[in-house]
Amino acid sequence: MSIDSVLVPASIPAPVPAPVPASPFSSLGLSAPLSRAVAAAGYETPTPIQAQSIPHLLAGHDLLGCAQTGTGKTAAFALPILERLARQPRAAGRRGPRALVLAPTRELALQILEGFETYGRFLPIKAAAVFGGVGQGPQVEAFRRDVDVIVATPGRLIDLMGQGVARFEAVEVLVLDEADRMLDMGFIEPIRRILGGLPRRRQNLMFSATMPPEIARLADSILVNPVRVAVAPAATTADKVAQWVLHVASGDKRALLGEVLRDPTMTRVLVFTRTKHGANRVAADLERKGVEAAAIHGNKSQNARQRALESFRSGETRVLVATDIAARGIDVDGITHVINFEIPSEPETYVHRIGRTARAGASGIALSFCDSEERPALRDIERLIRTSVRVVDNHPFTRGADHGKSGREAGGHRGSAGGARGRGAGGATPRRPAGPGAQAAADLERRRPSARPAPAPRGMTPRWG
Repeated sequence: MSIDSVLVPASIPAPVPAPVPASPFSSLGLSAPLSRAVAAAGYETPTPIQAQSIPHLLAGHDLLGCAQTGTGKTAAFALPILERLARQPRAAGRRGPRALVLAPTRELALQILEGFETYGRFLPIKAAAVFGGVGQGPQVEAFRRDVDVIVATPGRLIDLMGQGVARFEAVEVLVLDEADRMLDMGFIEPIRRILGGLPRRRQNLMFSATMPPEIARLADSILVNPVRVAVAPAATTADKVAQWVLHVASGDKRALLGEVLRDPTMTRVLVFTRTKHGANRVAADLERKGVEAAAIHGNKSQNARQRALESFRSGETRVLVATDIAARGIDVDGITHVINFEIPSEPETYVHRIGRTARAGASGIALSFCDSEERPALRDIERLIRTSVRVVDNHPFTRGADHGKSGREAGGHRGSAGGARGRGAGGATPRRPAGPGAQAAADLERRRPSARPAPAPRGMTPRWG
């Protein structure tokens, strides 16, 4: 979807009569146009959060959803909202959108808008996105035209409210998506100001991957007798993500990243850094090594961010290097690997990060590069997810891991956590890498006095790491 299609309110064509085959989605009570749009998008079976949420939302209940990224939240609220707007006409004389969706980032707002466009393609519903970093002219026009759905970030919406542009007389449904991320970004007070401008009588939906106390208090103040839906515990990781940690000196991380990316199975890779400057440095280093890479973070212009996302989605860019806030709006299918170039300081962030792979029933691999100073953070993550992350101790830079030195400086030290060579939960031992870079690991293995470990069962270990 181009940026132009987002800044100008999207007009969704009127229904086109056609036979609609029976499907699990139609059994949820959705109308023929919505069922047809879902089928056209290639979806056959609702995800758990969709199956549990949609009937309650169609019945008009408030809802509190606790779900990880990539579980199908957008369709879980977009489908019943579109159904409601299609069934009931706009109240006479009421200005503004009928549904307001608040999201923490521009990227997520764009993704949600795309969902409304996709599912509402056979309905006469208008939608638009409102966010900062771009000119506000088309967004002002969206309010003046009384589009049916506004998807907004809190900051720009507050600006438009202050200018007297944003009117909310017609709002029937409010959605707060990724509420925990909005808390992290300092948006709770702006959200309270926005709530003060909305009609008191409305349907309220809140979705959050985690439920810290302040988010729980916000939910209690907004939601009225809500249905509670939790499709997975907030502190668990996706079952189909194979998780590995590679202990490495900080100074060797870029070299290790270049080495693991020699594996041809790593076709679409999302790399996380803590800082914007770090993302730029890593992306530039990969480009110098001949790896198609791009960085995405808050200092990039909206057009640059959108170009990077489209290039990553199309496969032109193989590696996208992102900060956590920028990545929350990334919804790209087929991400084969997530690499934590730096371990996050908040354990919940690790869950968010690796949830970018193994989506829609696919499997995925998460690799974490951990230096000596990051090991306490790794232990916090393991406590949160209630399992040990398996260790790859036969990579070319493992010797420098113990003392934070480079592999050339560290002598014969091995880099496995707790001295357990290559073993993690369940005692599985990573096999020697099968792809490019295997020779370097093999040379290190031959210099070790201990016997070579037995390989892990096929399918449990990524080709590299």
